[in-house]
Amino acid sequence: MDQARFAALMKPVIDAIAGKAVDQELAAGLNRLFPAQGETFKAIEAACHAAIEAGWMCSQGAPGRRFGRVIEPGPDSRELSVDVVQLEDIVGPHHAHPKGEICLTMPVSPAARFDGRGAGWCVYEPGSAHHPTVTGGAALVLYLLPDGDIEFTKSA
Repeated sequence: MDQARFAALMKPVIDAIAGKAVDQELAAGLNRLFPAQGETFKAIEAACHAAIEAGWMCSQGAPGRRFGRVIEPGPDSRELSVDVVQLEDIVGPHHAHPKGEICLTMPVSPAARFDGRGAGWCVYEPGSAHHPTVTGGAALVLYLLPDGDIEFTKSA
């Protein structure tokens, strides 16, 4: 799996998101179009594992929290960035989503939950913020950001 093939695999998802409000209706629509048991979800999940094994995805960080941007925002990605994080039983750094965040949770451990959710799509609306948290083992989380906007904040 190389970056060009991964970008091509993400194109239908990006096209389904582009131009839509980043809200709970988008999350519901993505879960209908690309369900956790569906072909696209499984293809993205397999591609992420292959890319991590190849060394170009999740190449930053340390065990328990590895991450990396795999697609920069631009015309080909309809101004959405794509990042993937590999998390295991962790409370990650607090950050805000000025324009929202669209997440795809792919549990590696069967009991793994991202912010309390199992496999599938969730959306954080514009202006939201959180400490991304994985419990119950390991998970991959792919997230798309309009214009690549994310603001890491200092914890109190």
